[in-house]
Amino acid sequence: MPASWSQPPVKLLLVFLVLYFRYSDSEIIFEERFEDGWQDRWVVSDWKRSEGKAGYFKHTAGKWSGDPDDKGIQTYKNANHFAISAKIPEFSNKNRTLVVQYSIKFEQDIECGGGYIKLHSGYVNQKKYGGDTPYSLMFGPDICGSQKKNLHVIVSYHGQNYPIKKDIQCETDKLTHFYTFILRPDATYTVLVDNREREFGSLYTDWDILPPQKIKGDSRKPADWDDREYIDDPNDVKPARYDSIPAEIPDPKAKEPDDWDEDEDGLWKPPKIPNPAYKGPWKRKKIKNPNYKGKWKTPWIDNPEFEDDPDLYVLNPIKYIGIEVWQVKAGSVFDNILICDDPEYARQVVEDIWGKNREAEKEAFEEAEKVRRAREEKEAERTKEESDRKKAARDRRHGARRRPRRHDPDDYWDDYHDEL
Repeated sequence: MPASWSQPPVKLLLVFLVLYFRYSDSEIIFEERFEDGWQDRWVVSDWKRSEGKAGYFKHTAGKWSGDPDDKGIQTYKNANHFAISAKIPEFSNKNRTLVVQYSIKFEQDIECGGGYIKLHSGYVNQKKYGGDTPYSLMFGPDICGSQKKNLHVIVSYHGQNYPIKKDIQCETDKLTHFYTFILRPDATYTVLVDNREREFGSLYTDWDILPPQKIKGDSRKPADWDDREYIDDPNDVKPARYDSIPAEIPDPKAKEPDDWDEDEDGLWKPPKIPNPAYKGPWKRKKIKNPNYKGKWKTPWIDNPEFEDDPDLYVLNPIKYIGIEVWQVKAGSVFDNILICDDPEYARQVVEDIWGKNREAEKEAFEEAEKVRRAREEKEAERTKEESDRKKAARDRRHGARRRPRRHDPDDYWDDYHDEL
């Protein structure tokens, strides 16, 4: 067998081994690409359906896509609630990193509505799954008007929901974006958008779950606190005759004017100028204060009400994942849902899908926009033509009813005689 025939398998084997050893210690808890059989894993809820306020999900790649075969589920029917969930293998994030990731594309002018996902603990009646179903984590965009463009990160602790205190902005264009939330055993977190860090911090500081570890102490400055950085040099002595140096002296370059008359003008005196030898009132030199303690600031002290919880980052065991949103205008495509414990694997997923398809999707979107604009221009032209046609017909009808009377030239003479 020629050597060139055996090389591709060897390369493929090396790639396989690299991927195997890289991800062999990681666990993919749940991954949904909405391929064949996805309906068997997901249950559409009947919540709000009896009120006529429940929308549906369509299996589609959307109106524009980088890969038409890469389908997700799209909200359908405006001004409705949308609720769907899937049961997943129960897991705990204790002593390991939690990664939650998914993609969403807002094809519609959403106006007001959510695009987030939720993780749930305990039993969930999936046919009744809705906005009142307790959750352990809520993560994703929430848009309303031009002002509200929030990226929610809400965690549940002892049955109470705590939103992140930071204002994280989400994307609002009509293209696909990946959202990633990483929570680590040291209670630090990272939020990524399209593999770029959008926020980083800690559960201790960025949520009001526990009382703060430090609080401000007494704001009053102690009497013995010396905050003078420089002081007068006590060893500095004023030079002799310092006070006899005048501030001004006669100008040595001045000359008496030729036309000066002492009898009339008096004795001429040269004008005064600043004395270069005069240094102003004497002051001692400044030296570093050996007792300087710094500028006084209210100290931070240990909070007596703070009691640490080493399991602060641990969510209740997760059993379900769900999408539960309300939207004024439907049309959001959810896809590529991932729950795992390996941030590197999640990063690679984004690169393999978003990184590969984003340019093609952008081109497809721009082409769809051209078609939309051309259609709107044509409709506007048709509307104008119809409006002009109706106006012309209306004018003809009114003209027939109001025919002008024939002009009689003698009318002018009548008016003339009246004025006479």
